[in-house]
Amino acid sequence: MHPLPHQYRVQGSGGADGAIAVTGAGLPPLAAAAPPQFGGPGDQWSPETLLIGAVVTCFVLTFRAIAQASKLTWVRLTCDGDGTLDRIEGVTRFTAIALRAHLVLSAEAEREKAARLLEKAERACLVTNSLALRPVLACEIEVV
Repeated sequence: MHPLPHQYRVQGSGGADGAIAVTGAGLPPLAAAAPPQFGGPGDQWSPETLLIGAVVTCFVLTFRAIAQASKLTWVRLTCDGDGTLDRIEGVTRFTAIALRAHLVLSAEAEREKAARLLEKAERACLVTNSLALRPVLACEIEVV
């Protein structure tokens, strides 16, 4: 890891209507628009889906790093995220994020360790640590 602080630059550009082009150096561009709930087409990433996408991606990457450091052998982790957007005291914001993690292991003996590491990853995720709310995590561990 590079020493902190890290800087991340992303650009969004668009006209009076249509998609917003989201770009970053060396990254493939994304097309973003308002979600259908705000009159958008519903076929592109929106700020709302990008935020929940950032949360689930950060959780999986954080778990990956913690599992590697802890020498946990695992097969696959899937994380579903559901965000609730609401208006509270006149401010529209996310009021809840629920994460459902499904971890597949190859050994039953790793189940307890894996559960601890999933919880540790939820606490260590830098994206959720940057939000004004804490996601609620539910985990399922499967041994194949």
